[in-house]
Parts: sequence; structure tokens; C-alpha cells
Amino acid sequence: MSRSKRRKPIRKRTATRASEPPRPLFEGYTPLEGAYDELFTGGGKARRGRGPVVRRLDAVGVRDFRLRQRLADNSFLRSGITFRVYSDQRGVEKIFPFDLIPRIVAEPRWGRLERGLVQRVAALNALLADLYGDQKILKDGVVPKEIVLGSKGYLSQLHGVRPPGGVYVHVAGIDLIRGPTGDFLVLEDNARTPSGVSYVLENRLVMKRVFPGLFQRLAVRGVGEYPQRLRAALDGLAQKHVREPGHSVVLTPGQYNSAYFEHSFLARRMGVPLAQGSDLFVHDDRVFVKTTKGPERVNAIYRRIDDEFLDPEAFREDSLLGVPGLVRAYAQGNVVLANALGNGCVDDKAVYPFIPKAVRYYLGEDPILDQVETFLCSEDAARQHVLENLGSMVVKAVDASGGYGMLFGPTSTKKLQKEFARRIQHNPRGYIAQPVVELSTCPTWTKGGVAPRRVDFRPYIVTGRESWVLPGGLTRVALREGSYVVNSSQGGGSKDTWVMGSDDDAEEAE
Repeated sequence: MSRSKRRKPIRKRTATRASEPPRPLFEGYTPLEGAYDELFTGGGKARRGRGPVVRRLDAVGVRDFRLRQRLADNSFLRSGITFRVYSDQRGVEKIFPFDLIPRIVAEPRWGRLERGLVQRVAALNALLADLYGDQKILKDGVVPKEIVLGSKGYLSQLHGVRPPGGVYVHVAGIDLIRGPTGDFLVLEDNARTPSGVSYVLENRLVMKRVFPGLFQRLAVRGVGEYPQRLRAALDGLAQKHVREPGHSVVLTPGQYNSAYFEHSFLARRMGVPLAQGSDLFVHDDRVFVKTTKGPERVNAIYRRIDDEFLDPEAFREDSLLGVPGLVRAYAQGNVVLANALGNGCVDDKAVYPFIPKAVRYYLGEDPILDQVETFLCSEDAARQHVLENLGSMVVKAVDASGGYGMLFGPTSTKKLQKEFARRIQHNPRGYIAQPVVELSTCPTWTKGGVAPRRVDFRPYIVTGRESWVLPGGLTRVALREGSYVVNSSQGGGSKDTWVMGSDDDAEEAE
């Protein structure tokens, strides 16, 4: 007699996790005390105009957001969106971390910011024209002569040389921070070869791929026209002020440069050749590019090579990156160089404190944008104050960038403070100091969920016959908990920046 097979009892299926409502992305998020949060008020409510974005991201939920963040990271990897850290002995290319939670600047606030940026760039251009011309601002004692002429960025051999159209700063990257009150402050100027705009454009493309529905019914201004705006600015100046027609090119030091991805990206998007120094030559004080059809005239160069390497005849004889005779062609007005040679003097952090005076001196206006209080260590009283308060200040080398050559007092050791005191006393002109400003924060995805992280902001201003401000910019984020350093070389990442309409002025009163 065969045994009948026992059947396993049928169990009722419980609801799966997939059927459960997603856990809101911002559930439990707490803004950092004492800092201005870009999305939420101190009470945890979405700021005016941010509500639609917050609700849409909350609806995505934690699990789905984690997946989309992974997709974004993979997209950057496949696209080769990288940077190189020279101090890393491994010499590897690094993916620039991108956080999917956007930083939002509302339209009314953006309008004021835009006007302030255009005003500041106009003052920088006027200052450079004067410093390489009559030097009236120095003769009138508005800016100390020794501060400017003692800057490593001031090129005395270019005194009397006026660039085509009188434009020195074709591309400006003005670094801003937002203090506890929500007001933007200028932190420093970048008028030489400011980088990072390619990340702005790629961030937006990746954001649209990963969140295709997020932009629906949200009035976010586009950023994609930047390459065409830059080309139009250079072409416009060349056509009006350079005698002969020709091409525009992007000049790169080569594939081993930390920003080579950006150089190739912009050349492709601008629709112009990407050239190295060996691709160009100068004949009769005119610049030519080598092509398969023979030499062709070049009348505008967006150069991403530092001044000292640009022309071995004029600067470093051992440079293999530049173009012999390029400075002669530039001095004759036969080529537009963006940015102009010698701009480094206004990037000098010791010149920065005098820019508001330059605005009033040249434009007859009060500065729209404020900036951070700054102590010049070259001044006796200021130096003494800095040395007595190193533990509570930020000390910066005047010619350093990328987060290098800096002392952040509150997190520094006594040993490091002693070392910086020695450096300041040895070279007072080489350092400035600023009080610590509590940077604004933005919700950011971390391994433990969404948490506040400090951010800064670099908008880009393109100047040809007039100035245009990219409606957005590079928001850099300090990914390490408690950090104030946002630079990619120091472990920072980036966010997409949205300029969108809302009553921002009313919001700031909260």
C-alpha cells in the first residue's frame, strides 16, 4: 500500500517590501545648527519655493534614491568624468563625486546675485586695464602700489599691452559662500583659467537621465548654452578687433593635466579644435594651426595653460607646452587670448580686500556683493592680530588654490599653528587671514542617509562685448562630516545648481 504524499501547508503571503510605501528621503533630516540650510528652515520645514522639489524627492524614497545615486556614479565612470590629484603618488584618475540632491537658488535672489557678478567683473576688467596702463588707482593711493606690483601674478613686461576689445577677463569664476543670514559673500576671484564648468553641464545631463520626471512642471533654467556663449564671445571680439578672419581653438597642456576632461569636453561642445602647443605656430606675428589641409589662421584662443608656460620666448625657456612667439602676436593685437595674460594679480588674495574700493573707483557704485573680512599679514597691526588668534582664523597663502597652503584654525594642531606663525613672520606679504564664516549647508546623500554638508558656489561669467552669467554654476560640497573644505582635491564633490522661480525675498525673512 503506497503512502500518500504529504502536502506542505499553504501559507498566506505577507505584503512584500515592494508594496510598502517608500520611506521619505528627508525623513529625520535635521539642519545643522547655526548654518543656513539651502532646502529647509531651522524648524525643518521646506523653504519657500523648495516644497515641490522636496515632495518629489521624498516620494522617490530612500531605497530608490540609493539605486539612482549608484546609476549616476556609474554614468560618471563610463563617461570618463574625472580629475587628477597631483599629490596622489598613485597618479590615478578619480571620479568627481556627484550628489543627486540639488542646491536651489530662487529667481529673485539670483537676479541680485547676477547683477553683483556682472558689476564685479566689470570692476576687475577696469582694474586690469588700469594696472597695465596708466596705474591711476595706484597713483591715487586707493590700492597700495607694493601690494599689486609685488604680486607674482603681475607681469611687468605686459605693461602697455591692451588686449583686443580691452577685455581681460573673458571667463570669470567667482567663488561665493552663503553665511548664516543667507546672504552670498564673495570668497575669492578666479580670473586666470577657472575650471569646473564642464561638471556643471555634465551634472545636469546626468540629473536628467537619472530623474527624467523630476524636471516636469519645475521651472529650472537651463545651463546647456554655455559653450555657445563662450564661443560667441571669443568670435565676436576676434571678428571686430583682429584684422584677419580665422578659427577659435581651445589650447590644452595635454592629457596629463588635471582638467583635461574639461578641455576636450568644451572644445567638442564649442565645435572648435582642441590643440596643444605643438599644433600651433607663429609666423609674422600671426598664429596658425596645423591641419591636414595646411596651416590655417587662428584669431582666438581659449587657453588652459598658465602664463609662465604659454610662450617659451617670453617666459619659461624650458616650457614645451606653449607656443613660441605667442606673446608677440598677442601684443600686436593679432589674437584674442582668453583669459588675458597677467590676470593673476587680481586673483592674488592680498589684492582681494581692495576690490570693493575698485568698484567704487571705476564704476562710481557701491558693491552689490559683500565679501569676507580679510587681514593682510603684510600690515603690522593685522599681522599681530592674526598671530594672536591663529586658532580661530583661516589663514591662506595668497597664491595658492585647491585648498592647499591653508590653515583652518579651529581644527588645526598647535604644531601646525606654530609652523604657520613661522611662515607668516618669514613672508608676511605671502599670507592673508579671515575669520571663520559658517558656510551654508545642503542635504547630501551619505552612507548613513541624508545629512547636512557644507557647500560653496562658483558661478561663471562670460564676457565679450557684454557679460553673461550662466544661470547656475558649480556647487561644491564638503562630503566629509564636519569639513569646511569643498575642493575635489581635498575630498569634496559637487551638486547640480537649480535657478528657479519663487518668492525668495520673502523666504529669507524666515
